[in-house]
Amino acid sequence: MSVFYAGSKMINEFKDFIAKGNVMDLAVGIIIGAAFTAIVSSLVGDLINPVIGLILGGVDFTSMYFVLSGDVAPGLGLEAARENGAAIFAYGAFVTACINFLIIAFVVFILVKVVNRLKSAAEKPDDVAPEVKTGPSELDVLIEIRDQLKRG
Repeated sequence: MSVFYAGSKMINEFKDFIAKGNVMDLAVGIIIGAAFTAIVSSLVGDLINPVIGLILGGVDFTSMYFVLSGDVAPGLGLEAARENGAAIFAYGAFVTACINFLIIAFVVFILVKVVNRLKSAAEKPDDVAPEVKTGPSELDVLIEIRDQLKRG
């Protein structure tokens, strides 16, 4: 019976842990992050790399590599060279990963700035009208009455 009680207590603690907002926020963040990664990968692969390749004279970073060992026919693509069994130093893939990182970091930086700006605007109180003194306070009136009673 005590094993069952300990097990149900642990399950209840686990439910409490999962139900907390931080865990749910983390799960949502991971899902959105995965979708965001796909968007950024498309941005880099489909839009930025072709522009950079155009500027550099049609160079495609993703297919740039050195053959460290093995026989690879000239002009063979990166995947074909890897399938051929050659040891490949794929610096183009690394350059592409660095570009992806810089773009992701920049976009996250912009998002954080926007979110912080929205938070500060939400926390900033609306313009509050200055306090207008409409007359003596209750304490002032009581002090005046006391003073008049003392005088006679």
